[in-house]
Amino acid sequence: MEPMESRPRCYVASPLGFSEAGRHWYREVYLPALRQFVEPVDPWALISDAEVAQAASNGEEQRMARTIGERNREALQSCELLVAFLDGQEVDAGTAAEVGFGAAYGLRCFGLRSDYRQSGEPGATINLQVEAFIAMSGGRIVRSLEELLDELRRAVDRTPDPAVSA
Repeated sequence: MEPMESRPRCYVASPLGFSEAGRHWYREVYLPALRQFVEPVDPWALISDAEVAQAASNGEEQRMARTIGERNREALQSCELLVAFLDGQEVDAGTAAEVGFGAAYGLRCFGLRSDYRQSGEPGATINLQVEAFIAMSGGRIVRSLEELLDELRRAVDRTPDPAVSA
């Protein structure tokens, strides 16, 4: 296995930190799986519960919201890749914004959508603009964590996708 320092930094966009079940899967399954190929940059770890509580007790929620946004922007700009968790009836608004910013900034973006419900406009798996940004970046949307790991392995190894080169 390669040393962590030689792996590309990968921003992990998701709403998974908002729920207990999501946090568990994120910490115990998702991040460890991603670490096989990339150095995950976890936006949920960029701010502490104590900082949020302190801001709330001081009536500084707006300042804290801007601080969180700034830290996430800095983290995005420190990465080469982005993975986005896209499950749900609609793509999470923050995740969609991170994909758009990442794609515009030049990150190669990948999406994981294991949710079988229709979410996007006709002809699109999810919101057509989010899907277009992912495709524009050179990435793609996949249906399983295993497929996402295959995509990351190819991106890190710089090997062509067999579906594209066939």
